[in-house]
Amino acid sequence: MAMGLMLMHDTKSPLSFGLAIIISPLVNVLFLIPVGNLVDKYRHKNILMFSILTRLVFLLIFALSINLVSGIYKLIPVAIFVLVDSISNSFSTTAYSASVHELVNDRNIQKLSSLTQSASALSSVLAPMLGVALYALTGFNAFIFIEIIATAISFLILLTMHFYYESNNATPDIKTNTLSTQFSNFKNGVAYMKKRHLIRDIIIMAVVINFLFTAVTIGMPFMIINRLHAGNSPIGYIETGFSVGLLIGGLLMTILPSKKHFSLKLFLPLSIMGICMVLLGFLVYLFHDPLRIGLYGFLIMTLSGFMNAILNISINVRLQSTVPTHILGRVMATLTTAVSSIMPIGTLFYTFLFQSTLNGTYIFIANGIILLLYVFSFYPLIYRDVRGDNKDWGETTTPA
Repeated sequence: MAMGLMLMHDTKSPLSFGLAIIISPLVNVLFLIPVGNLVDKYRHKNILMFSILTRLVFLLIFALSINLVSGIYKLIPVAIFVLVDSISNSFSTTAYSASVHELVNDRNIQKLSSLTQSASALSSVLAPMLGVALYALTGFNAFIFIEIIATAISFLILLTMHFYYESNNATPDIKTNTLSTQFSNFKNGVAYMKKRHLIRDIIIMAVVINFLFTAVTIGMPFMIINRLHAGNSPIGYIETGFSVGLLIGGLLMTILPSKKHFSLKLFLPLSIMGICMVLLGFLVYLFHDPLRIGLYGFLIMTLSGFMNAILNISINVRLQSTVPTHILGRVMATLTTAVSSIMPIGTLFYTFLFQSTLNGTYIFIANGIILLLYVFSFYPLIYRDVRGDNKDWGETTTPA
């Protein structure tokens, strides 16, 4: 946020808040194969340490170089840092996702995932308020200093963590020496995912949801500011509501059983999220005053975030509990890349739609109906694949 504010002030460029949205998906696509292969080959703690140290080094370089240029040229060091940061995040996210069952036993995977989701949601609630206030008081340079300290603390915390590996050696069947072996290793991961029909269903489902929900990310601010002229405050309430829902859902999932009713944990959240999209359409159709838009939007997005937390945590726990360690990196990298890659496409598609029509209400309602139809049409397939997955794979591939 601080980087976007700084660039907006110094460059007046529309790319100010869009660099990460452009660069991150490209990085995920370009590095999909090496990230998955390397995470499955090497110790996850070593990958996380190298990734965080790389980010720390480039933060220091960024701090020394950002004030050497001015105006539009500030996009150059920013773009380089965002590129390296995106690569680092890709390795870190995949390695962490693949290492959860090396940190806790199966009984506590859901609790750890839930607490992680809750911590992320809480930061999403607090970050905008703290970020804007701190930026107004200190300026951008202070944020780089804060990032350096936070990254260093993360590295020190990582050093204290113990990873329980299945064996003393890295996985012997993963070779990453040449481009051909990289593709061969990744094809083995794809072959595994083809055998696990449920993983295929999860990836397709995640792509559909993220594509449809891009309409909310793009459309709600556009409708509230440009069509309803209701100001910025309702947008803040709506975004905060989603984060609050994630926080509540994450905390609730710490106490719910992790190995029961998986198909219901997919069907119910997806259905309610579709209903929430329809309700958002009626919200911008029926109300024009900022107070009611903000209040009702907050409630709708809280429910949507709550359901989203249940869905995300259930999927992560299922994958981390049932996919063997030596292939989990490739599975998680594929899922992450599929989800992130669809979002720029959805952004362009819905930007065109909202700019082309005077009434975005119909877009929200249509999206909600499409999601509901998708859920009810594909639920029999998902239910069958969940039952087959329970029978063929179960939650028995990781050590206690």
